[in-house]
Amino acid sequence: MTTTLELPGDKSISHRVLMLAPLAEGPSRVRGLLDADDVRSTAAAMRALGAEVPEDWSAGVRLPGPAGFRDAAERLDCGNSGTTARILCGLVAGLGRAAVLDGDRSLRSRPMGRVVYPLQALGAEIEYLEEEGRLPLRLDRRETGSLRPLVHTPRVASAQVKSSLLLAGLAGGVRIEVREPGRSRDHTERLLEAMGAPLSWGPEGDGARAALAAPGGDGRHRLDPLELRVPGDPSSAAFLAAAALLGAGSVRLRRMALNPTRTGWIEVVRRMGGRVEVEERGRAAGEPVGDLSVRPSELEAFEVGPPEIPRLLDEVPVLAVLAARAAGTSSIRGAGELRVKESDRLELLAAGLRELGVACREREDGLEIEGTGAPLEGRVRTGGDHRIAMAFGLLSAAGHDVEVDDRTCARVSYPGFWDDLERLLEAPG
Repeated sequence: MTTTLELPGDKSISHRVLMLAPLAEGPSRVRGLLDADDVRSTAAAMRALGAEVPEDWSAGVRLPGPAGFRDAAERLDCGNSGTTARILCGLVAGLGRAAVLDGDRSLRSRPMGRVVYPLQALGAEIEYLEEEGRLPLRLDRRETGSLRPLVHTPRVASAQVKSSLLLAGLAGGVRIEVREPGRSRDHTERLLEAMGAPLSWGPEGDGARAALAAPGGDGRHRLDPLELRVPGDPSSAAFLAAAALLGAGSVRLRRMALNPTRTGWIEVVRRMGGRVEVEERGRAAGEPVGDLSVRPSELEAFEVGPPEIPRLLDEVPVLAVLAARAAGTSSIRGAGELRVKESDRLELLAAGLRELGVACREREDGLEIEGTGAPLEGRVRTGGDHRIAMAFGLLSAAGHDVEVDDRTCARVSYPGFWDDLERLLEAPG
Protein backbone atom coordinates (compact mmCIF):
# COMPACT_ATOMS: atom_id res chain seq x y z
CA MET A 1 0.00 0.00 0.00
CA THR A 2 1.17 3.52 -0.80
CA THR A 3 0.90 6.26 1.84
CA THR A 4 -0.10 9.67 0.45
CA LEU A 5 1.22 12.71 2.30
CA GLU A 6 0.82 16.46 1.87
CA LEU A 7 4.15 18.22 2.15
CA PRO A 8 4.61 21.38 4.21
CA GLY A 9 4.91 24.58 2.20
CA ASP A 10 8.30 25.34 0.71
CA LYS A 11 10.46 27.22 3.20
CA SER A 12 12.41 29.28 0.65
CA ILE A 13 9.26 30.43 -1.12
CA SER A 14 7.47 31.19 2.16
CA HIS A 15 10.29 33.52 3.29
CA ARG A 16 10.22 35.38 0.00
CA VAL A 17 6.43 35.71 -0.15
CA LEU A 18 6.38 37.35 3.29
CA MET A 19 9.00 39.88 2.19
CA LEU A 20 7.64 40.60 -1.30
CA ALA A 21 3.86 40.63 -0.83
CA PRO A 22 3.87 43.76 1.39
CA LEU A 23 5.60 45.63 -1.47
CA ALA A 24 2.79 44.90 -3.94
CA GLU A 25 0.20 47.45 -5.07
CA GLY A 26 -2.72 45.44 -3.73
CA PRO A 27 -3.57 42.65 -1.26
CA SER A 28 -2.01 39.25 -1.86
CA ARG A 29 -3.87 36.05 -1.03
CA VAL A 30 -1.56 33.21 -0.07
CA ARG A 31 -2.25 29.68 1.17
CA GLY A 32 0.16 27.02 2.32
CA LEU A 33 2.85 29.16 3.98
CA LEU A 34 5.19 26.99 6.00
CA ASP A 35 4.35 27.28 9.69
CA ALA A 36 7.83 26.65 11.11
CA ASP A 37 10.26 28.53 13.33
CA ASP A 38 12.41 29.93 10.51
CA VAL A 39 9.44 31.40 8.63
CA ARG A 40 7.97 32.71 11.87
CA SER A 41 11.21 34.68 12.32
CA THR A 42 10.67 36.35 8.95
CA ALA A 43 7.03 37.10 9.76
CA ALA A 44 7.93 38.70 13.10
CA ALA A 45 10.64 40.84 11.49
CA MET A 46 8.26 42.06 8.80
CA ARG A 47 5.69 43.02 11.46
CA ALA A 48 8.35 44.98 13.32
CA LEU A 49 9.01 46.93 10.11
CA GLY A 50 5.32 47.79 9.70
CA ALA A 51 3.99 45.04 7.41
CA GLU A 52 0.61 43.50 8.26
CA VAL A 53 1.28 39.79 8.72
CA PRO A 54 -1.31 37.82 10.73
CA GLU A 55 -0.25 35.52 13.55
CA ASP A 56 -2.49 32.69 12.28
CA TRP A 57 -2.04 31.69 8.65
CA SER A 58 -3.40 28.15 8.93
CA ALA A 59 -6.33 28.94 6.61
CA GLY A 60 -4.37 31.24 4.30
CA VAL A 61 -3.37 34.89 4.65
CA ARG A 62 -4.24 38.21 3.10
CA LEU A 63 -1.18 40.43 2.92
CA PRO A 64 -2.09 44.05 2.19
CA GLY A 65 0.37 46.20 0.30
CA PRO A 66 2.24 48.38 -0.05
CA ALA A 67 3.17 48.43 3.62
CA GLY A 68 3.99 51.62 5.46
CA PHE A 69 7.47 50.54 6.47
CA ARG A 70 9.05 52.11 9.54
CA ASP A 71 12.27 52.00 11.52
CA ALA A 72 12.45 48.91 13.73
CA ALA A 73 12.09 49.97 17.36
CA GLU A 74 13.60 46.72 18.65
CA ARG A 75 16.20 44.31 17.31
CA LEU A 76 14.94 42.12 14.46
CA ASP A 77 15.46 38.62 15.81
CA CYS A 78 16.18 36.31 12.86
CA GLY A 79 16.34 33.29 15.17
CA ASN A 80 18.22 30.45 13.47
CA SER A 81 17.33 31.54 9.93
CA GLY A 82 20.18 32.57 7.64
CA THR A 83 17.66 33.19 4.86
CA THR A 84 15.83 35.71 7.04
CA ALA A 85 19.00 37.53 8.05
CA ARG A 86 20.61 37.76 4.63
CA ILE A 87 17.60 38.56 2.44
CA LEU A 88 16.02 40.87 5.04
CA CYS A 89 19.30 42.79 5.20
CA GLY A 90 18.85 43.66 1.52
CA LEU A 91 15.20 44.61 1.91
CA VAL A 92 15.88 46.91 4.87
CA ALA A 93 18.83 48.47 3.02
CA GLY A 94 16.62 49.18 0.02
CA LEU A 95 13.84 50.65 2.15
CA GLY A 96 16.33 52.93 3.86
CA ARG A 97 14.93 52.12 7.30
CA ALA A 98 16.97 51.84 10.49
CA ALA A 99 17.20 48.40 12.06
CA VAL A 100 19.46 46.09 14.03
CA LEU A 101 19.52 42.47 12.84
CA ASP A 102 20.42 39.73 15.27
CA GLY A 103 19.96 35.99 15.72
CA ASP A 104 20.60 33.04 18.00
CA ARG A 105 24.03 31.74 18.91
CA SER A 106 24.23 29.54 15.80
CA LEU A 107 23.22 32.33 13.41
CA ARG A 108 25.68 34.73 15.04
CA SER A 109 28.48 32.37 14.02
CA ARG A 110 27.55 32.35 10.33
CA PRO A 111 29.07 34.72 7.74
CA MET A 112 27.26 37.90 6.71
CA GLY A 113 30.05 39.60 4.75
CA ARG A 114 29.02 38.04 1.43
CA VAL A 115 25.76 40.03 1.68
CA VAL A 116 26.94 43.14 3.52
CA TYR A 117 29.85 43.94 1.20
CA PRO A 118 27.79 44.31 -2.01
CA LEU A 119 25.04 46.17 -0.11
CA GLN A 120 27.65 48.65 1.10
CA ALA A 121 28.85 49.00 -2.51
CA LEU A 122 25.23 49.78 -3.38
CA GLY A 123 25.28 52.65 -0.88
CA ALA A 124 23.78 51.13 2.27
CA GLU A 125 25.29 52.14 5.61
CA ILE A 126 25.83 48.94 7.59
CA GLU A 127 27.94 48.44 10.72
CA TYR A 128 28.86 45.27 12.60
CA LEU A 129 28.14 45.76 16.29
CA GLU A 130 30.37 43.03 17.70
CA GLU A 131 32.40 40.62 15.56
CA GLU A 132 33.40 41.65 12.04
CA GLY A 133 31.39 39.78 9.42
CA ARG A 134 28.83 38.44 11.93
CA LEU A 135 25.51 39.42 13.46
CA PRO A 136 24.43 41.58 15.14
CA LEU A 137 24.63 44.42 12.62
CA ARG A 138 23.01 47.83 12.28
CA LEU A 139 21.57 49.45 9.17
CA ASP A 140 21.28 53.24 9.39
CA ARG A 141 18.30 55.20 8.14
CA ARG A 142 18.86 56.61 4.66
CA GLU A 143 16.97 58.98 2.42
CA THR A 144 15.15 57.34 -0.47
CA GLY A 145 16.77 57.64 -3.87
CA SER A 146 20.30 57.54 -2.49
CA LEU A 147 21.30 54.05 -3.65
CA ARG A 148 23.34 53.60 -6.82
CA PRO A 149 23.03 50.93 -9.53
CA LEU A 150 25.17 47.84 -9.05
CA VAL A 151 26.56 44.97 -11.10
CA HIS A 152 27.74 42.23 -8.75
CA THR A 153 29.83 39.21 -9.77
CA PRO A 154 30.19 36.92 -6.74
CA ARG A 155 32.84 34.21 -6.55
CA VAL A 156 30.27 31.65 -5.40
CA ALA A 157 26.68 31.30 -6.58
CA SER A 158 24.30 32.13 -3.72
CA ALA A 159 20.53 32.51 -3.90
CA GLN A 160 20.54 34.43 -0.61
CA VAL A 161 23.05 37.02 -1.84
CA LYS A 162 21.29 37.34 -5.19
CA SER A 163 17.88 37.70 -3.53
CA SER A 164 19.18 40.23 -1.02
CA LEU A 165 20.49 42.45 -3.80
CA LEU A 166 17.36 42.12 -5.93
CA LEU A 167 15.15 43.12 -3.00
CA ALA A 168 17.46 46.03 -2.20
CA GLY A 169 17.16 47.27 -5.79
CA LEU A 170 13.42 46.69 -5.81
CA ALA A 171 12.79 48.60 -2.57
CA GLY A 172 15.42 51.25 -3.32
CA GLY A 173 14.38 51.92 -6.91
CA VAL A 174 17.70 51.17 -8.63
CA ARG A 175 18.98 48.80 -11.29
CA ILE A 176 20.66 45.62 -10.03
CA GLU A 177 22.49 42.95 -11.99
CA VAL A 178 23.93 39.77 -10.50
CA ARG A 179 26.19 37.53 -12.61
CA GLU A 180 26.79 34.18 -10.89
CA PRO A 181 29.45 31.57 -11.72
CA GLY A 182 26.81 28.84 -11.42
CA ARG A 183 23.08 28.46 -11.15
CA SER A 184 21.56 29.02 -7.69
CA ARG A 185 17.95 28.77 -6.53
CA ASP A 186 15.71 31.05 -8.57
CA HIS A 187 12.57 31.34 -6.41
CA THR A 188 12.99 35.11 -6.08
CA GLU A 189 13.20 35.56 -9.84
CA ARG A 190 10.10 33.43 -10.44
CA LEU A 191 8.09 35.33 -7.84
CA LEU A 192 9.21 38.71 -9.14
CA GLU A 193 8.34 37.71 -12.69
CA ALA A 194 4.88 36.56 -11.53
CA MET A 195 4.43 39.95 -9.84
CA GLY A 196 5.31 41.85 -13.01
CA ALA A 197 8.75 43.13 -12.06
CA PRO A 198 11.02 44.33 -14.91
CA LEU A 199 13.37 41.39 -14.54
CA SER A 200 15.45 39.39 -16.99
CA TRP A 201 17.03 36.18 -15.73
CA GLY A 202 18.24 32.73 -16.61
CA PRO A 203 21.31 30.67 -17.47
CA GLU A 204 24.13 32.50 -19.22
CA GLY A 205 27.28 30.74 -20.40
CA ASP A 206 28.56 28.54 -17.60
CA GLY A 207 26.65 30.55 -14.98
CA ALA A 208 23.47 32.56 -14.57
CA ARG A 209 22.34 36.19 -14.66
CA ALA A 210 19.52 38.13 -13.01
CA ALA A 211 18.97 41.80 -13.84
CA LEU A 212 16.34 44.14 -12.38
CA ALA A 213 15.79 47.11 -14.70
CA ALA A 214 15.74 50.69 -13.47
CA PRO A 215 12.28 51.89 -12.41
CA GLY A 216 10.13 54.40 -14.29
CA GLY A 217 10.16 58.15 -13.98
CA ASP A 218 8.76 58.22 -10.44
CA GLY A 219 11.60 56.03 -9.20
CA ARG A 220 9.35 53.17 -8.07
CA HIS A 221 9.12 49.53 -9.03
CA ARG A 222 5.48 48.45 -9.02
CA LEU A 223 4.51 44.88 -8.18
CA ASP A 224 1.23 43.07 -8.75
CA PRO A 225 -0.24 41.19 -5.78
CA LEU A 226 0.16 37.43 -5.51
CA GLU A 227 -2.56 34.80 -5.69
CA LEU A 228 -0.69 31.70 -4.61
CA ARG A 229 -0.80 28.33 -2.93
CA VAL A 230 2.78 27.67 -1.83
CA PRO A 231 3.91 24.29 -3.21
CA GLY A 232 5.45 21.59 -1.02
CA ASP A 233 9.08 21.78 0.03
CA PRO A 234 11.39 19.46 -2.00
CA SER A 235 13.98 19.49 0.80
CA SER A 236 11.39 18.17 3.25
CA ALA A 237 10.29 15.66 0.61
CA ALA A 238 13.83 14.26 0.43
CA PHE A 239 13.61 12.91 4.00
CA LEU A 240 10.32 11.08 3.45
CA ALA A 241 11.52 9.81 0.07
CA ALA A 242 14.67 8.44 1.74
CA ALA A 243 12.60 6.71 4.40
CA ALA A 244 10.64 4.98 1.65
CA LEU A 245 13.81 3.97 -0.18
CA LEU A 246 15.19 2.44 3.02
CA GLY A 247 12.12 0.24 3.41
CA ALA A 248 9.62 2.25 5.47
CA GLY A 249 7.01 1.76 2.73
CA SER A 250 5.93 3.30 -0.56
CA VAL A 251 4.94 6.96 -0.42
CA ARG A 252 3.31 9.54 -2.69
CA LEU A 253 4.18 13.15 -1.87
CA ARG A 254 1.65 15.62 -3.27
CA ARG A 255 2.10 19.11 -4.75
CA MET A 256 5.87 19.29 -4.46
CA ALA A 257 7.79 22.18 -5.99
CA LEU A 258 9.68 20.75 -8.97
CA ASN A 259 11.98 23.73 -9.45
CA PRO A 260 15.04 22.32 -11.29
CA THR A 261 17.40 24.21 -8.95
CA ARG A 262 16.02 22.13 -6.05
CA THR A 263 15.67 18.61 -7.41
CA GLY A 264 19.26 17.51 -7.96
CA TRP A 265 18.89 14.95 -5.17
CA ILE A 266 16.25 13.09 -7.21
CA GLU A 267 18.74 12.58 -10.03
CA VAL A 268 21.31 11.18 -7.59
CA VAL A 269 18.76 8.82 -6.05
CA ARG A 270 17.88 7.52 -9.51
CA ARG A 271 21.57 6.89 -10.21
CA MET A 272 21.62 4.85 -7.01
CA GLY A 273 18.84 2.66 -8.36
CA GLY A 274 16.07 4.33 -6.40
CA ARG A 275 12.56 3.81 -7.74
CA VAL A 276 11.29 7.37 -8.03
CA GLU A 277 8.58 8.74 -10.32
CA VAL A 278 7.69 12.41 -10.87
CA GLU A 279 4.40 13.60 -12.32
CA GLU A 280 4.09 17.32 -13.08
CA ARG A 281 0.59 18.67 -12.47
CA GLY A 282 0.73 22.43 -12.96
CA ARG A 283 2.46 25.65 -11.93
CA ALA A 284 2.29 28.10 -9.02
CA ALA A 285 3.83 31.59 -9.32
CA GLY A 286 6.14 30.32 -12.04
CA GLU A 287 7.10 27.15 -10.14
CA PRO A 288 6.44 23.72 -11.67
CA VAL A 289 4.47 21.60 -9.22
CA GLY A 290 3.77 17.86 -9.15
CA ASP A 291 3.65 14.59 -7.24
CA LEU A 292 6.59 12.40 -6.24
CA SER A 293 6.18 8.63 -5.81
CA VAL A 294 8.91 6.54 -4.14
CA ARG A 295 9.19 2.81 -3.44
CA PRO A 296 11.67 0.74 -1.38
CA SER A 297 14.81 0.08 -3.43
CA GLU A 298 18.18 -1.67 -3.44
CA LEU A 299 20.72 1.14 -3.56
CA GLU A 300 24.17 1.41 -5.14
CA ALA A 301 26.95 3.85 -4.24
CA PHE A 302 27.12 7.22 -5.98
CA GLU A 303 29.47 10.11 -6.67
CA VAL A 304 28.53 13.79 -6.42
CA GLY A 305 30.95 16.55 -7.43
CA PRO A 306 31.04 20.36 -7.29
CA PRO A 307 28.87 21.02 -10.41
CA GLU A 308 25.87 19.24 -8.82
CA ILE A 309 26.19 20.60 -5.28
CA PRO A 310 24.23 23.89 -5.69
CA ARG A 311 21.13 21.89 -6.66
CA LEU A 312 21.26 19.53 -3.67
CA LEU A 313 23.29 21.20 -0.91
CA ASP A 314 20.53 21.00 1.71
CA GLU A 315 19.94 17.34 0.87
CA VAL A 316 23.54 16.18 1.45
CA PRO A 317 22.61 14.88 4.95
CA VAL A 318 19.90 12.71 3.35
CA LEU A 319 22.30 11.42 0.68
CA ALA A 320 24.95 10.69 3.33
CA VAL A 321 22.53 8.50 5.28
CA LEU A 322 21.43 6.72 2.08
CA ALA A 323 25.11 6.14 1.26
CA ALA A 324 25.51 4.34 4.59
CA ARG A 325 23.04 1.69 3.37
CA ALA A 326 24.13 1.56 -0.30
CA ALA A 327 26.40 -1.10 -1.78
CA GLY A 328 29.90 0.32 -2.31
CA THR A 329 31.70 3.52 -1.40
CA SER A 330 29.99 6.84 -2.11
CA SER A 331 31.77 10.17 -2.57
CA ILE A 332 30.51 13.72 -1.98
CA ARG A 333 32.81 16.60 -2.99
CA GLY A 334 32.41 20.36 -3.34
CA ALA A 335 30.17 20.72 -0.28
CA GLY A 336 32.44 22.89 1.88
CA GLU A 337 29.59 25.39 2.28
CA LEU A 338 28.01 22.91 4.70
CA ARG A 339 30.64 23.83 7.29
CA VAL A 340 28.97 27.23 7.82
CA LYS A 341 25.32 26.19 7.94
CA GLU A 342 23.30 25.79 11.17
CA SER A 343 26.21 23.58 12.20
CA ASP A 344 29.32 22.14 10.60
CA ARG A 345 27.21 19.53 8.86
CA LEU A 346 30.13 17.62 7.36
CA GLU A 347 31.70 17.15 10.79
CA LEU A 348 28.42 16.09 12.40
CA LEU A 349 27.56 13.68 9.58
CA ALA A 350 30.98 12.04 9.71
CA ALA A 351 30.95 11.78 13.51
CA GLY A 352 27.41 10.43 13.55
CA LEU A 353 28.05 7.80 10.91
CA ARG A 354 31.22 6.61 12.63
CA GLU A 355 29.36 6.45 15.95
CA LEU A 356 26.90 4.05 14.31
CA GLY A 357 29.67 1.86 12.90
CA VAL A 358 29.76 3.21 9.34
CA ALA A 359 33.20 3.76 7.79
CA CYS A 360 33.35 7.43 6.81
CA ARG A 361 36.25 9.67 5.78
CA GLU A 362 35.73 13.40 6.31
CA ARG A 363 37.33 15.71 3.73
CA GLU A 364 37.55 19.49 3.73
CA ASP A 365 34.76 19.75 1.18
CA GLY A 366 32.94 16.45 1.51
CA LEU A 367 32.70 12.84 2.65
CA GLU A 368 33.55 9.31 1.55
CA ILE A 369 31.11 6.78 2.96
CA GLU A 370 31.39 3.00 2.79
CA GLY A 371 27.97 1.42 2.75
CA THR A 372 27.18 -1.47 5.05
CA GLY A 373 24.43 -4.03 5.45
CA ALA A 374 25.16 -4.54 9.14
CA PRO A 375 22.70 -3.37 11.81
CA LEU A 376 23.42 0.16 13.06
CA GLU A 377 23.27 1.21 16.68
CA GLY A 378 24.15 4.30 18.69
CA ARG A 379 23.27 7.80 19.83
CA VAL A 380 23.92 10.67 17.40
CA ARG A 381 24.72 14.28 18.29
CA THR A 382 22.74 16.72 16.13
CA GLY A 383 24.25 20.04 17.21
CA GLY A 384 20.68 21.37 17.23
CA ASP A 385 20.63 21.14 13.42
CA HIS A 386 17.23 20.17 12.01
CA ARG A 387 18.58 18.45 8.91
CA ILE A 388 21.06 16.34 10.87
CA ALA A 389 18.31 15.22 13.27
CA MET A 390 15.90 14.27 10.50
CA ALA A 391 18.58 12.51 8.44
CA PHE A 392 19.67 10.19 11.25
CA GLY A 393 16.04 9.73 12.27
CA LEU A 394 15.59 7.92 8.96
CA LEU A 395 17.83 5.09 10.16
CA SER A 396 15.65 4.60 13.21
CA ALA A 397 12.62 4.45 10.91
CA ALA A 398 14.43 1.80 8.87
CA GLY A 399 14.60 -0.46 11.93
CA HIS A 400 17.99 0.42 13.39
CA ASP A 401 18.61 1.20 17.06
CA VAL A 402 19.56 4.82 16.38
CA GLU A 403 18.75 7.70 18.73
CA VAL A 404 19.16 11.41 17.97
CA ASP A 405 19.88 13.68 20.91
CA ASP A 406 17.47 16.44 19.84
CA ARG A 407 14.32 15.68 17.86
CA THR A 408 12.70 19.05 18.59
CA CYS A 409 15.03 21.01 16.29
CA ALA A 410 13.08 19.65 13.29
CA ARG A 411 10.47 22.35 13.96
CA VAL A 412 12.82 24.88 12.34
CA SER A 413 11.79 23.62 8.90
CA TYR A 414 9.37 20.68 9.28
CA PRO A 415 7.36 20.69 12.53
CA GLY A 416 5.30 17.67 11.48
CA PHE A 417 8.21 15.52 10.34
CA TRP A 418 8.13 12.89 13.09
CA ASP A 419 4.35 12.54 12.79
CA ASP A 420 4.53 12.12 9.00
CA LEU A 421 7.33 9.59 9.37
CA GLU A 422 5.20 7.64 11.84
CA ARG A 423 2.25 7.69 9.42
CA LEU A 424 4.48 6.18 6.74
CA LEU A 425 5.68 3.48 9.11
CA GLU A 426 2.18 2.62 10.35
CA ALA A 427 0.65 2.21 6.87
CA PRO A 428 -0.40 -1.40 6.19
CA GLY A 429 2.05 -3.09 3.85
